[in-house]
Amino acid sequence: MITKLKKLIMGVVLFAGLIPSSAHAFGLEEFDKSLNEFIEPFTTLYSNTVFTAVTINGQDLPLIVVWLAMGSIFCTFYFKFINFRGFKTALKIVRGDYTKKGDAGEVSHFQALTAALSGTVGLGNIGGVAVAISLGGPGATVWMILVGLFGMSAKFAECTLGVKYRIVHEDGSVSGGPMYYLKNGFAEKGMPKLGLGLAIFFSICCVFASFGGGNIFQISQTVQQFQIVAEGHTNFFVDYRWAFGLIIATIVGLVIIGGIRSIANVTSKLVPVMCIFYLLAATSILLGYYEQVPDAFMSIINGAFTPEAGYGGLIGVMIQGMRRATFSNEAGIGSAPIAHAAVKTDEPATEGLVSLLEPFIDTVVVCTMTALVIVITGVYQDGTNLSGVKLTSEAFSSVYSWFPIVLAIAVLLFAISTMITWSYYGIKAWTFLFGESKTMEITYKLLFCCVTVIGATMSLTQVVNFADAANFSMAIPNIIGIFVLAPVVGQCLKSFMGKIDSGEIKSNREIAAAKSAE
Repeated sequence: MITKLKKLIMGVVLFAGLIPSSAHAFGLEEFDKSLNEFIEPFTTLYSNTVFTAVTINGQDLPLIVVWLAMGSIFCTFYFKFINFRGFKTALKIVRGDYTKKGDAGEVSHFQALTAALSGTVGLGNIGGVAVAISLGGPGATVWMILVGLFGMSAKFAECTLGVKYRIVHEDGSVSGGPMYYLKNGFAEKGMPKLGLGLAIFFSICCVFASFGGGNIFQISQTVQQFQIVAEGHTNFFVDYRWAFGLIIATIVGLVIIGGIRSIANVTSKLVPVMCIFYLLAATSILLGYYEQVPDAFMSIINGAFTPEAGYGGLIGVMIQGMRRATFSNEAGIGSAPIAHAAVKTDEPATEGLVSLLEPFIDTVVVCTMTALVIVITGVYQDGTNLSGVKLTSEAFSSVYSWFPIVLAIAVLLFAISTMITWSYYGIKAWTFLFGESKTMEITYKLLFCCVTVIGATMSLTQVVNFADAANFSMAIPNIIGIFVLAPVVGQCLKSFMGKIDSGEIKSNREIAAAKSAE
């Protein structure tokens, strides 16, 4: 099997390598341009619709950003700052405490966490932070961190609901996510038609989001990084980006064939390695410039309230920080509950608690490290007009000349991990709309891989606008669901914590200690 997969990948690579020599004969050099011209009107209309804004002090504040902020703040206060008081318990659950072997589900708490993290920790942390700083200055980082902290509570609520209302099929596979808790949860509240309508709307948005932020944005930024590395050596990644997209589409396709268990097996190994590797690189730079770290923090804090005149205004900095943080950690969007629903547990609140670690790792830790490197190196001020992953690459390469090559590999792995997870999200939304069947799954997977090829040709502006719009649009029905079903989440949490306090549920360490005492 492995030999066949290797041959298939090598065949695709060989095919892509032959494309430049035959491109002129078939007119394929116009392929990229034609695709961009065809897609641009749609992406512009979609983005403008989703990001309908009100103007405050000359700055446009998208109403969808306010909507997400309301959801996160509501959850933080309603669940009495569960983002802080539940942190320790979440760590215990991840390491295996309070887990029983006979629980229904497909993956462990750790695998569910890494699978969901692979959909969030990625190019949003590398390229998205750079976009926020290039547009809003260092101060945007503060708003990213605040959104991350409040987002922990929203993530807890939606992932608890994801497990509570999931469907476990006869073969042991699981289907869950906002479309299920909107449909079934609202039916319990006596609003079946409203719930079904919201579930359908969410699923449509989720399919678009899987094609946008989960696919197009990832492959586009990856191509840009490879262009940096290949500059002066080959024009392949400039002239034939779609061919590179074809190679990545093949690799992704081979992974997603196996479903969530295959994805979880890959991400549980890939995500920790990627995060540690990236954080070590960032830490080494910060240690080398340790004397400038306090000044960098002050620049970030001051910039949050006295932003640079180049972009202007507190609202402008706030908007950029909130947009990029939400795109990065996806709290309140409704994507993560789809992955977390597959966890092995009979207590919905356990996975809700585990999930609140995501925004902390993604935004508070990884995004902050990226921001500090960009601010300390000062590349955002050098007048090069770089943005996205190119700016981050320039920041790292200003210290390590060889780093763009290493970052290209990291970006590729981040992109692939994000894409395979988002393909799972899209499949679950797609089959909710069109029925649970192998035919529908295969149809979606083929479409997803085709979109990877198309996404490799799109410009950064179009990619960011489309990806943001698709992701944010999912929040409209999802936040409504969280508001209505918050009491259900509260009951799940109260039940689980009560069982721990009463001793009905014991940690693995407590069980081991009791056996030793006997």
